[in-house]
Amino acid sequence: MTRTMTALALLLIGFSLFSGFSLALTHFRRENYPGQLISRIMGLILLLALISLQTMHFLWLFLDQAWVSTSLYNMVLFIVAPAFFLFSQPLLRPQTQPQIRPGLLWHAAPIAVSPLLPSGVALPLAFLIGAGYLLWLARRLYDLRRERANFHLELMLLGGVFIIAIGVSVLGLAREALPGKLFFSLYAISIGLAFFLVQTTLGLRPQLSTEISEVTQAAYASSTLTHVDCDSVLLRLDGLMQAERVFMNADLSLRGLAEQLGLSTHQLSELMNTRLGKGFSRYLREQRVASAKAMLCAEPSASVLSVGLSVGFSTQSNFYDAFREIEGMTPGQYRKLNTKAEAPQ
Repeated sequence: MTRTMTALALLLIGFSLFSGFSLALTHFRRENYPGQLISRIMGLILLLALISLQTMHFLWLFLDQAWVSTSLYNMVLFIVAPAFFLFSQPLLRPQTQPQIRPGLLWHAAPIAVSPLLPSGVALPLAFLIGAGYLLWLARRLYDLRRERANFHLELMLLGGVFIIAIGVSVLGLAREALPGKLFFSLYAISIGLAFFLVQTTLGLRPQLSTEISEVTQAAYASSTLTHVDCDSVLLRLDGLMQAERVFMNADLSLRGLAEQLGLSTHQLSELMNTRLGKGFSRYLREQRVASAKAMLCAEPSASVLSVGLSVGFSTQSNFYDAFREIEGMTPGQYRKLNTKAEAPQ
C-alpha cells in the first residue's frame, strides 16, 4: 500500500510540475484577466508555491532530504491559502468594491510568523487556516449558483478541488496519526489531482476566469435595465453582429460595443447575462467561431490562422482555444470533417 502511494505520488508530482509551468505560460496571460492584475499576480504566486511544495515532497519522498521539516516548507505552506484567496477574491467581488483593502494585509501575518513555528504546530495550523478560506470560497460560489446554468459541469469539477482540499485539511490535522511518509505522499497526490481537475476545467472553458468575473458583476449589481427597451436593443445587437460584423474588430470591447448600442457597460453586461444567458466574452467568441466555421468551409485554400485572424481573434492560440471550447474540436478537424461531408458521392 505504501509503495503504491509513493509511486502514485511520484507520478502526480511530475504532472504537477509540468502542469504548473504550463498554466503559468498559457493561462495566466493578460487577455485572460482583463483588469484583474491582482488575480493574475496571485495566481502566479499560488502556482509557484504549489510547485515548490511538490519539489520538496519529491526531495523528501524519494531522496530522503527532509525539506518538509524546514522553515521554508512552513512558509510556503502558509502562502497557499491566502494566495488562493487573493486570487479568487477580485473575480468573485463586484468591481464597485475595492480589490485590495487595508485589512487584507493581515493575510501576510501567518506567513511572517511561520518560520518560528515547529513543524508539529505549523502544519495543522496551516491547514486549519486553509479550511477557513475554503469556507469563504464555498459561500461565494454558492451565491452564484443561480446565475449561470451552463456553469454546472465546471462547478462540479471545481467542487472536486474543494473536496480534495477539505480532505487534505483533515489529514493535516491528523498528520501525527499517519505512519512514516504517508501523509506527504497523500498530500502530493492531492495536489496532483487538484491540478488535473483544474486543467480539465480550463480545457472545457479556457476563459472561465473572465466569465466568472462577468457573472459576478451581474449577480451583485442592481438592475440597470428598468428604462431600457431590451427587445429593441437585442435587435440592434443582432444587426451589429450579422450585418455590420463588428465582431471582426479584434479590439472590440464591452465598452465599445455598449457605446454603439447607447448603453453603459453595466447595462450591456446585465442584458447579456439575463437575456442571453452568457457574458460578453463568451458571446463574442461564439460570434467569431460561427463566422470562422463558415469561412473554413467556403474558403478551403485559406490557412486556418488567416481565418482566425480575419474573424477577430488576436492570436492563433486564442482562436484554437475558443474553437475547441465551443465546437469540441480544432478548426482543422472541423474543416476536414465538413469538407468530407460536402464532397460529392
